[in-house]
Amino acid sequence: MSNLFIALGAINAFIAVSMGAFAAHKLKASLSADFLSVIHTASDYQFYHALGLILVGLIYQHNKNRLSAISGWLMFSGIILFSGSLYTLGLTGTKWLGMITPVGGLCFLIAWLMLAVSHLRAQQKS
Repeated sequence: MSNLFIALGAINAFIAVSMGAFAAHKLKASLSADFLSVIHTASDYQFYHALGLILVGLIYQHNKNRLSAISGWLMFSGIILFSGSLYTLGLTGTKWLGMITPVGGLCFLIAWLMLAVSHLRAQQKS
């Protein structure tokens, strides 16, 4: 599972950089500043959590536990829900997708807390 999280992190980092560059170079002329900002936010958060997935994968190599795995899946889900909804909003203007974005943000928050709890529990055992 650690290799899967590392691979998912690397793929998401690639997508985040690609989307950021695409928005900066190709969409600049066709989207409003507000929608470009939305895509930029999606790209930033996708990249941060892509690095988080890589971190989860590295941690999981040394501490294989359920909380670390759940943390990784929540991070991945957060990327899809948070960044995915913002990309779609920025590219299409479909505003109702903004209701999905906070669910992705909540996935991010819970993922980071679970990773912390997982690490603290592992330290108590050693």
